Amino acid sequence: MRAARALVVGGFGINCEEETAAAYRLAGAVAATVPLGAVRCGEVRLDAFDVVHLPGGFSFGDDLGAGRVLANRIRARRLPDGTTMAQGLAGVARRGGMVIGACNGFQALVEIGLLPNLVGEGASEAALMQNASGKYEDRWVRLRADRASPARVCTGLEECEAPVRHGQGRLVFRDEAVRDEVERLHLNVLTYCDERGHPTDRYPANPNGAELACAALCDPSGRVLGMMPHLEAYLSVYNHYDWPRLRRERPNESEDGAGLVFFRNVVRAVLEA
Repeated sequence: MRAARALVVGGFGINCEEETAAAYRLAGAVAATVPLGAVRCGEVRLDAFDVVHLPGGFSFGDDLGAGRVLANRIRARRLPDGTTMAQGLAGVARRGGMVIGACNGFQALVEIGLLPNLVGEGASEAALMQNASGKYEDRWVRLRADRASPARVCTGLEECEAPVRHGQGRLVFRDEAVRDEVERLHLNVLTYCDERGHPTDRYPANPNGAELACAALCDPSGRVLGMMPHLEAYLSVYNHYDWPRLRRERPNESEDGAGLVFFRNVVRAVLEA
């Protein structure tokens, strides 16, 4: 079986590209980390990859907030073949690949209109706003996956933990109709939950006040996915803040972190497409 090919975009203030590329390699993929400019000038072609990942960070210093400058670069700049990078990303998903955005990358995918993409015309249907707490949140949260989601990459993450690091992660939908459709189609892939595993809008279990307690969102195809948690930062149980207790209580369990489970699922999904 051939190895999946993952493109991890870096540059312009994005700062989680190396650990993201490491995650794909540990999951069995061949990963390339390239600057955004190399894609925009045509030096690197999106159609050569099975996965395109926009990592977390502070692209362009996040000066206008929520990945807006990065989104404008992706949406407006023409590639050498006359298409935009946004169209190229949509093409990756259409061919059975995956487009993933984490944190700042999630913000950009929402700004572009690739998430939740209910209409399919790049319409702005959601936004990522300032955390309801008014604070930058840098800590671990509890998550639960929706088994009915079209994004099958969260299998095995029915309940897990992961770190968040963001100041603008509060997902809000354009209107009630969009929110209801996201709920009906199970596009709310990961939700923030309390200690009993119940989705919650209560702080601090929900670190930003997101509607539907949404921590990760996909499009109807399940091939475009955005998430606020940094799963690339939890590849081993030893990344966990309380790993000694976990190992004592579950000595026979795998040492893989929830993030490695996720990235293996992504690799499997694109190879089986």
